[in-house]
Amino acid sequence: MGASGSPDVKRRRFLASALVAAPAIGVAAALPATAAETPNADAPSALPANSQLARETAAPRPARYTVANPGSDFMVDVLKTLDFEYVAAVPGSSFRGLQESILNYGNNEKPKWVTCLHEDSSVAMAHGYAKMSGKPMLVLLHGVVGLAHAPMAIYNAFCDQVPIVMIAGNTADESTRRPNADWQHSAHDQAIMVRDITKWDDQPYSMQGFSESMVRAYDIATTAPNAPVLIVANGELAENELPADERKKLTIPKLKERNNPQGDVNALREAAKWLVAAESPVIVADRYCRTQHGMDNLVKLAELLQAPVIDKYSRLNFPNKHPLCHTAGGGAAMRQADVILCLEPADLFGTLYDKPDAVVSKANPRFKPGAKIINLGIGQVGITKSNINAFMRYAPTDLVIVGDAEQSMPTLIEAVGMEITEPVKSRLATRGKKLADMKPRFIEAARKQAAFGWDASPITGARLMMELWDQIKHDDWAAGALNDGMGGWPLQLWDFDKNYQHIGGMGGGGLGYFASAAVGAALANKSKGRMTIGTTGDGSFNLAPGVMWTAAQQQLPLLMIVHNNGGYHQEVMHLQRMADQRSRKLEHGNGCTFDNPLPNYAKLAQAHGVYAEGPISNPNDVGPALKRALAVVRKGEPAFVDCILQGR
Repeated sequence: MGASGSPDVKRRRFLASALVAAPAIGVAAALPATAAETPNADAPSALPANSQLARETAAPRPARYTVANPGSDFMVDVLKTLDFEYVAAVPGSSFRGLQESILNYGNNEKPKWVTCLHEDSSVAMAHGYAKMSGKPMLVLLHGVVGLAHAPMAIYNAFCDQVPIVMIAGNTADESTRRPNADWQHSAHDQAIMVRDITKWDDQPYSMQGFSESMVRAYDIATTAPNAPVLIVANGELAENELPADERKKLTIPKLKERNNPQGDVNALREAAKWLVAAESPVIVADRYCRTQHGMDNLVKLAELLQAPVIDKYSRLNFPNKHPLCHTAGGGAAMRQADVILCLEPADLFGTLYDKPDAVVSKANPRFKPGAKIINLGIGQVGITKSNINAFMRYAPTDLVIVGDAEQSMPTLIEAVGMEITEPVKSRLATRGKKLADMKPRFIEAARKQAAFGWDASPITGARLMMELWDQIKHDDWAAGALNDGMGGWPLQLWDFDKNYQHIGGMGGGGLGYFASAAVGAALANKSKGRMTIGTTGDGSFNLAPGVMWTAAQQQLPLLMIVHNNGGYHQEVMHLQRMADQRSRKLEHGNGCTFDNPLPNYAKLAQAHGVYAEGPISNPNDVGPALKRALAVVRKGEPAFVDCILQGR
């Protein structure tokens, strides 16, 4: 409370219109006459009539002026041309005009408002949504402070090459800023906070500039390599009157669908010759697949060549039970290969070389001497930032084809087909039969390994995932986000044959992603009547528990499972490695565990309005708990299961 008695302007206000904050007034004066004169006798407890509560609960004084045609209405017209289905946001006064127009002028449709409890979750939800739906989601970020909350999620999406369109509020004209808060929430160059982890940003100063910048932002974000983009929007433009004669002069550029850049045709033909002539070619797919069409084409290429495919699972690129899917035997296939085709590698060096975790260790090749390496992908072209080392270690290759791999695949398939003669077909068929004969052994080995510790407590990840698979395998399901702590068991034990069934990892390795991304994926799946499965580690969930409220508020058919091993277990392993190298013991704790007390995540989910069970440590209780939770999900609501699992 300031000395003048005006409301604390640091508080974020939800305003239905551009109203001026009222000075402190009495309760009776603030309330309608009927409410002031007739207290609610049935209320369990009455609010004490003191001046503090009067100021907190008073309705805003009627505006001293009205705005018939606010600029933010035109902004909404621009947004509607870009086909945003949802806008995720933690409400903030720096974009209050735009928020009001989305709700009232835009009828809260395309985009539909999704309230979030943290900006990091807003962006991570958009991350999961984009990977599931194939198109970007809009995110609004409160000026400076809201944007400051979001960089970890933005970085994940940047590393994962996922399109997100963000708008941050700002008040550019100093003379119009309200004291205190408007100054704290404005900046001359707000985008500098995230410029190293976005593909493009702009700060338009006119309505025509906003129109063109938004269309350009969408175009840049969705053209490979995809990445987040940011527009810093002036709150004055949104809140001020936009005269009808000026509005008539404004135009909205038409967004035209563009093809992603394709690799050079001659280079693709050269790659085809190498692949067909090879005795043991291998295909390694990483960030390759965006659509089912991309997966189908990769199956065509693999079957033409009768070559094994190793899926790195940044996306789901290849059906995991296909006879040519040799991800499980990828090490042996790489060592035998004479030609290796890498499709959109996120870390080409890490794919080709093994670097033990030791300061003085040497990187060892995973391929045999003389093997030819083909790198087909757009990679970090156009978004490599010198300050951010997400571009990974440089790996020399024999043939680099710069172009979007999914866009280039039909040309490569055609070129391979032209190289295959009848004698070649016979050779390829012989190789394909050998590969197909090996596949059942990989599947059986995974099942046998999953059986170890079946009745153990804490529960094994394999037991949990098999119990879940038995109950969802006949549903239309999608894994919105599968955290690494599950040990890859879903991808070994379940049947993945549709591109949308797994959206891949987080990109930058930032905690807080998995639960939020699963909620975003569930938003994309809801209209399709598809259930979403999400798994998150307990450490990651601790950073974004409020996202479960958004899942409940949006009534999403989502099953969220917490892989609860009582701490930051990966960091425990790192500390153990350090202690071993130094011939020490962790005698004084490790600072990475959640105990004394152990958080109750089920109660936390329940507090956010979600059906929840747990913590469950008896393996015999897992199946029944999942059955009850899935019954809730099949009714179109979220459910949550907290499982005490083995450390990985």
